[in-house]
Amino acid sequence: MHAAVNSCSPAPPRAGSMPALPVGAGVSLKSAHYRDALAADRRPAFLEVHAENYLHAGGPAHRYLEAIRAQYRLSIHGVGLSLGGPNPPRAQELRARRELIERYQPDEFSEHLAWSGLDGSYFNDLLPLAYTDESLQRVCAHVQLTQQALGRRILLENPATYLGFATSNWSEPQFLAEVVRRTGCGLLLDLNNIVVSVANHGGDALAYLDALPLGQVREIHLAGHATHRDAAGGKVLIDAHDRSVQPVTWALYETVLRKMAPAPTLIEWDADLPQWPTLLRQAELAEQIMRDIETCGASHAAR
Repeated sequence: MHAAVNSCSPAPPRAGSMPALPVGAGVSLKSAHYRDALAADRRPAFLEVHAENYLHAGGPAHRYLEAIRAQYRLSIHGVGLSLGGPNPPRAQELRARRELIERYQPDEFSEHLAWSGLDGSYFNDLLPLAYTDESLQRVCAHVQLTQQALGRRILLENPATYLGFATSNWSEPQFLAEVVRRTGCGLLLDLNNIVVSVANHGGDALAYLDALPLGQVREIHLAGHATHRDAAGGKVLIDAHDRSVQPVTWALYETVLRKMAPAPTLIEWDADLPQWPTLLRQAELAEQIMRDIETCGASHAAR
């Protein structure tokens, strides 16, 4: 259940956007739902897959994805380029992703502001980086290299983090905004990641949003998070992607849509997968919020 859009009070002008994906709600596609996606009568606006699941040449996964691509618009989301790491993405990794993009012609390709590898070793996590002038130059160089190698603009996703660095001299949204300005990449705005990071570090989600160039948002992610306790008994939110989107994230989504034009919105669900209809209901909730906000905007404009 999302927070209701109760009134059509005047809103500030919203930042414009030119998304490539349909302006509607999509879902993340896992192999457990291949057959459902192909047979479904009710369909999400688009599907998103992880690049790393399709970097091999053939097999059942590609047979299914070829059939699915014939019926759906597609976004490809990367988790392994380690754009925030000390080393640039390797040529063979970029070449494999370009081949994947050329094969399936997705509307968007996205990656994370994070790092996950060092000297050929890879970690099963997206790790934070210090927001310093040095790391800004490095991330910008890695993003530009990636865009040149892939032959297209990419989207950069804000991370979910559990610790910060004393050496940081940029805030996270300011850092992201500067990467976008310097490289021309777009933003993938993950609202659950903002909820998680703000809760873990302290801060204000609205101030975070206000520091971002919302006009460069081309896709939004929504997901569920888990709550744990640390050794001292403090609450820690975990970007779990294993449950429905929580009310706090729905409320932030409504706030975002009052500030910017509607954007393609993905329901991320990567663990403890539900049945296909549950994913569709989450996507339908997102689309209902889009309609409610647009109705309010149209009603106010007509006065």
